[in-house]
Amino acid sequence: MIDLFSSDTPNGKKVSIMLEEIDFNYKVIKLDLSKGDQFKSDFKKISPFSKIPAIVDHSNKKEAVFESGAILIYLAEKSGKFYDKKNKLKIDQWLMAQMGSIGPFIGQYHFFYRFNKGLSEIGEKRYFEITQNIYKVLDNHLDENKFLAGENYTIADIATWPWIARHHWHDIGLKNYLNLSKWYEMISERPAVIRGYKFMDKNSEIPKP
Repeated sequence: MIDLFSSDTPNGKKVSIMLEEIDFNYKVIKLDLSKGDQFKSDFKKISPFSKIPAIVDHSNKKEAVFESGAILIYLAEKSGKFYDKKNKLKIDQWLMAQMGSIGPFIGQYHFFYRFNKGLSEIGEKRYFEITQNIYKVLDNHLDENKFLAGENYTIADIATWPWIARHHWHDIGLKNYLNLSKWYEMISERPAVIRGYKFMDKNSEIPKP
């Protein structure tokens, strides 16, 4: 059994989708970020930077893992799925691109444009342009690749997809990016992705392009 400490965010959905894909038993421990649950001392012992998601693997001496990318690697290696050793370098590059660029920059766009609109015109403009460029880069890459790391679905796709699933927040127009839209819809139809997306709200629906 794996305990998943999380909230209903793109980073949280990465791990719930992965757990559904590999069919591991897990229990969700919901953290209310608006109430500061992530700063409680018990959780900080698991996740030192007070970030979700984090897991505790009871089948492995209660091993605790924080940082969503590290969790995906841990679960991929444990299950033997979605992390082909022969393609590890490409998978790692696209996973790190999500961790270092796609997630943080789109997250900043959410902060300025979605949650604090009008607070900083410079912030809104800067992160809109960066997010728009992320769409372009992904679309161009997917013109020649079925998935981010090549022909096979991997943890790089699992990490990136939940951020694009908030495309309706971005006012960029996912439909304008045909390759990215095709990739997004293909992943959206996976049963495990549908289940993982609903991990905290059974009534939630994956946004259409």
